[in-house]
Amino acid sequence: MATEILMPALSPTMEEGTLAKWLVKEGDTVSAGDLLAEIETDKATMEFEAVDEGTVGRILIEAGTEGVKVNTPIAVLLEEGESADDIDSAAKAPAPEAPKADAGDKAAPEGGSGRDSGTTAAPPAPSTGSGERIFASPLARRIAAEKGLDLAAIEGSGPRGRIVRADVEKASATPKAPAASAAPEASPAAAMPAGASADAVAKIYENREHEVVTLDGMRKTIAARLTEAKQTIPHFYLRRDIRLDALLEFRKTLNDQLGSRGIKLSVNDFIIKACALALQQVPKANAVWAGDRILQLKPSDVAVAVAVEGGLFTPVLMDAETKSLSQLSKEMKDLATRARDRKLAPQEYQGGSFAISNLGMFGIDNFDAVINPPHGAILAVGAGVKKPVVNDAGEIEVATVMSVTLSVDHRVIDGALGAELLQAIRDNLENPLAMLA
Repeated sequence: MATEILMPALSPTMEEGTLAKWLVKEGDTVSAGDLLAEIETDKATMEFEAVDEGTVGRILIEAGTEGVKVNTPIAVLLEEGESADDIDSAAKAPAPEAPKADAGDKAAPEGGSGRDSGTTAAPPAPSTGSGERIFASPLARRIAAEKGLDLAAIEGSGPRGRIVRADVEKASATPKAPAASAAPEASPAAAMPAGASADAVAKIYENREHEVVTLDGMRKTIAARLTEAKQTIPHFYLRRDIRLDALLEFRKTLNDQLGSRGIKLSVNDFIIKACALALQQVPKANAVWAGDRILQLKPSDVAVAVAVEGGLFTPVLMDAETKSLSQLSKEMKDLATRARDRKLAPQEYQGGSFAISNLGMFGIDNFDAVINPPHGAILAVGAGVKKPVVNDAGEIEVATVMSVTLSVDHRVIDGALGAELLQAIRDNLENPLAMLA
């Protein structure tokens, strides 16, 4: 039976994507695990694997097509002995009526990636005890035969109730269980920001020369999430000046010694380490907002904003408090490079409790950053600038001073706790040698 390959959900929030590139063509034979296509989500380009074997009978969505909804058929896979004629006959055949299922009785559809699906399935197939044909993929039949399983007793989660590999493997692992009670519906994605309609704005500028820039998935996500952040998160801001002279001198000494190993530490590497240690020194501030509760994390997972064409990523450095400056530097360079190429996996830019946004390299003295939910805080870092300061002896001298602003979610961190966290960050940066202890 010809099988539809569906557009997969490659992240929990994905609703549509761009079918960037086909890695197969019509007539190609594929096996489970073979790469079929490259799909662009709002944040990354990810590879999409086959979960079954067969021949690519027809490609339904051309490469480069944007806005393909999850679960939309994108290609048709043929079984051994089938031809393109079977595609047309299968399309004309009415789908079998499925019994009603609880909302929780769902599974991943045929065609989803074996590594990261997240889509929901078509209704399960009806009982085949009456002698009706059992629709199952060749791989599913082979596994069932090896396990000694009766396909008639297995519910299929593929198109039109077709039994696929995942169904057989699940059946071989555990007996069929009664349907679970209805699961709560997932929270809908944040709506696009409200305001004047597109037509109303366009009318204002209809007599002025302009170019329409269509929003891609990343820009839509940024618009929705940051609007949500400013509307729902009670931000407050704490500001400090930090002297960098000791850090810059220490950094130069380390780079002179590490140069032969190809290591060059940046000021940002020290900032990451300082924040990671500060979250350990003030553990109550190492927390995120979880709707009706606060999750207080044990490790310091620090996200760092990286500008890319058309938007930004915030890759997360896991367990940053345990890593050396050279480890952090190497990992950050790798994450930033792959972020700009949009090659990060979702788990590499999701999570964390704290973020850093550094615009100092662009000459920005200071700014206020928007918290990226569910983080509890974000540190906005400005440029190091030479300024006159009064030293401990009461004398005026020139020092390199960096202005930082800590944006804090008041639901998670109160004023005094936020001030304690920012003081710990400042102490770490002004005494860099202690960070190696």
